[in-house]
Amino acid sequence: MSAYLLLHGWQNHRPKDHWQHWLADRLTELGHHVTYPQLPDPDDPDLDVWLAELARHLDDLPDGAERVVVAHSLSSVLWLHAVARGVKGLEVDRVLLVAPPSASVLARYPEVAAFVPPQLDGLTPPAPTLLVAGDDDPYCPEGAKTVFGDPLGIPAEIIPGAAHLDLDAGYGSWPAVLEWCLDGSVRFTARPA
Repeated sequence: MSAYLLLHGWQNHRPKDHWQHWLADRLTELGHHVTYPQLPDPDDPDLDVWLAELARHLDDLPDGAERVVVAHSLSSVLWLHAVARGVKGLEVDRVLLVAPPSASVLARYPEVAAFVPPQLDGLTPPAPTLLVAGDDDPYCPEGAKTVFGDPLGIPAEIIPGAAHLDLDAGYGSWPAVLEWCLDGSVRFTARPA
C-alpha cells in the first residue's frame, strides 16, 4: 500500500469529472491510502492557511507506506512555498507538480497574488520531484520547463497540446498519471482523444 496526497488548484471544488477525482477513485479501488482534501476557500485562498493544511495532511499520512504527493496548478506553487519555508513533513518519497502557474499570471489576480512562486534558484526539493505540463498552458505562457524545471533542476515532461491539464483540456480520466503513481519511472503521455 502507498499513501497519496492529492492537492487541487485555485477555484477547484474537486469536481467528479476532474482527473484528480478520477485518480483518487482508481487508487482507492486498488487498496491505497488516498487523501484528496478540499482546501479552504478555493476561490479566494490564503497562502498561510493552505500551508497549514498541507502540513496537517502530510502529518496524517500513514507511517511505513510510500508517500506520494500529486499537486495540480496552484497547489504546485503551494508545495514550492512549503519547501522554501521549510515546512515540517515534506520528506515524502515522490512529488508530481502538474501545470504550475507562473508569477506573471498569478500576480494579475488579487485572490492568488500571494502565491507568486518563491525564489527558485538554489531551492532544492526534499524529495524526487517531476514536473509535467502542457506546452501551451495559458497559466504559464513562458513555459513550465523554463520557469520551474530549469531553476529547480528537476526533470520536466512537456506534453504537446495539453494546455493546463484540466477539464477544459479534456483531462478527466488520465491513465498516464495513474501509471506514474503506481510506478514513478513511467513517462507521461497525453490523454487519448
